Amino acid sequence: MGLTHLEIEVGNPANPEVTEPLDFLVDSGAIYSVAPAAILDRLGIKPLTEQEFRLADGSKIVRKKGVAIFKYGTRIGGADVIFGEEEDSLLLGAFTLEALGLALDPFRRELRELPMIIGAQR
Repeated sequence: MGLTHLEIEVGNPANPEVTEPLDFLVDSGAIYSVAPAAILDRLGIKPLTEQEFRLADGSKIVRKKGVAIFKYGTRIGGADVIFGEEEDSLLLGAFTLEALGLALDPFRRELRELPMIIGAQR
């Protein structure tokens, strides 16, 4: 099965006009997106907390977490982002995909639009 990569612009919600394009591996099994800490720092995105993650081999790591905006074409959304370290892959996770109104079709490895539904009573 092939891998799906996307070039997505990442920016600081406090200064959304300044963005950095990054080539992400789309990983619908990942909750959060991971971007290089050096780029997030350069964009002025500050960590808000730290979070522990368990790796496939059972080991645990701790990474900083903040909030970024993500732009893909005319789509824009805000989502949590993990401050990746040197050995970390750039990943585009499920929260970011949903913020952009997109989902990954796991069989075709293509993006598709998510239907946007608001639960309102009339």
